[in-house]
Amino acid sequence: MTYTAPLRDIAFVLHDVLAVQDSAIPGYAELDRDTTAAILAEAGRIASDVLAPLNPVGDREGCRLENGVVRTPAGFREAFALMRDGGWPALDCDPEYGGQGLPYVFSTAVGETHAAANIAFIMYQALTHGAYTAIHAHGSPGQKATYLPNLVSCRWTGTMNLTEPHCGTDLGLLRTKAEPQDDGSFRITGQKIFISAGDHDLAENIVHLVLARIAGAPSGTRGISLFIVPKVLPNPDGSLGARNAVAAGKVEEKMGIHGNATCVMNYDGATGWLIGEENRGLAAMFTMMNEARIGVALQGLSQAEAAYQRAAAYARERQQGRAMPAPAFPGQPADPLIVHPDVRRLLLDQKAFVEGARAFLYWAASLVDAHGRGGDAEALALVSLLTPVVKGFLTDKGFEATVAAQQVFGGHGYIEETGISQLVRDARIAQIYEGANGVQALDLVGRKLGADGGKPIMAFFALVRSFIRENEADAALKADFLDPLKAASKDLQAAAEFFLQNLKDPNAALAGSTDFLHLFGHVALGYMWARMARAANTDDAFHAAKRATGRYYMARLLPATALHLARITSGAEPVMSLPAEAF
Repeated sequence: MTYTAPLRDIAFVLHDVLAVQDSAIPGYAELDRDTTAAILAEAGRIASDVLAPLNPVGDREGCRLENGVVRTPAGFREAFALMRDGGWPALDCDPEYGGQGLPYVFSTAVGETHAAANIAFIMYQALTHGAYTAIHAHGSPGQKATYLPNLVSCRWTGTMNLTEPHCGTDLGLLRTKAEPQDDGSFRITGQKIFISAGDHDLAENIVHLVLARIAGAPSGTRGISLFIVPKVLPNPDGSLGARNAVAAGKVEEKMGIHGNATCVMNYDGATGWLIGEENRGLAAMFTMMNEARIGVALQGLSQAEAAYQRAAAYARERQQGRAMPAPAFPGQPADPLIVHPDVRRLLLDQKAFVEGARAFLYWAASLVDAHGRGGDAEALALVSLLTPVVKGFLTDKGFEATVAAQQVFGGHGYIEETGISQLVRDARIAQIYEGANGVQALDLVGRKLGADGGKPIMAFFALVRSFIRENEADAALKADFLDPLKAASKDLQAAAEFFLQNLKDPNAALAGSTDFLHLFGHVALGYMWARMARAANTDDAFHAAKRATGRYYMARLLPATALHLARITSGAEPVMSLPAEAF
């Protein structure tokens, strides 16, 4: 499988659209063009030369459980060691624990290249980063000293254990028990399922973060605590001691991401330690979950980028049919696929999404930095609002983009030889895990829309209005970008007002929640395309292509906001009128 990191596109978003080098966010001054170019070039080389060739290997071989040990596909151990020794997992981690301290937005850009090359492989590293984040935020000084240096270096890896056979989204139903011990530890007993990177042979230890209920705790989500449960127990001096009573009982057979070990994990009185406060485990786990949701959005973008690259190359090379009204290449037996308008449509749908999604994702990552590094409370409120949109919209549309790429290939896209079918299968899970997209939509409408009296969404509207006012003197920008953005933004406002006017009918909001998420996503990408069009202010081929792609998005894709608004304002009746027994 081939992949080339889109380095110029990434640099354009970082430096021309977001202007990270000029930002007052602490640490952004280090992100000058030469520094980011050098690091991204090396990240791209590793993606192309090391990770991408392993992607079909992981898909074919998968992971296997042998004598209690999960074996990863051939080449994964060597690649993981290369990534670990190169310090790639530590890019944005705290220097106090061995990290490099670079901003999250830059780690996100590097992560895109690696995830596009091999999503199943990079998940081992991504889950580890999530465990690092949770312990860094909620762990005791002793827990930080024991676990963080090892997680930052990826000598140890991490997981998060939420789901059980009888509960996924509804975590209030979980049954895993935590029994207090005299030494301050807990005995953890229960079974967790769908645990990504739950067991493997890439690292010497695996640090599981496990949700469980202490005896006597309140029912529901109010009584859940979070525990650190290592695969191998660390000794007081930091060396590894006895094996803990936790083991993989099964490796799931899945539709995609075969190279990542998705395990059933059995806890048989395993030793664990409380992280954070009793009965506050879900809040602590959501530190990890919120990061994971942005990471999963990155997966939606990255798989779409990888699929688009292959589809565009195929469309330029594959000869089929003739251009209308006359052949484009009369001396050839047929014209390349790319001359056909419907193939162009498929490619532009992908290209316009990928480039807009990249800007949206990096902007969200910069808001994480604005809060985490600069203490900006308004940035935190805005990124909290946007997180379900980033996750849900980018993974839904990312999957659609891989299917569009498969369609360009025709029948050759349906066979395994071309690799497109793997990208479709791998992209599908991103719509499901870390909170299924329907749940993201419910969170957006049920919690985030009205948070703090609606201030975050009003702040988003203010950003859009301010951008339009500042740039409406540019006639071309106004006609092609600002006017469509204004219309789409009005659709979003109308949808929000509909929900506020129907507070007594919660089903009206719930029935329209996914449409609202997609409406919001389109407006967000429209806003980013307007910003990119303003930044693409020279006449070279690269910037001309940016503006043309942006005009396509505004003319062909952004008008979907009107469709979503019509669905929302139809209310709950069309959705709920059919009785349950009629299905």
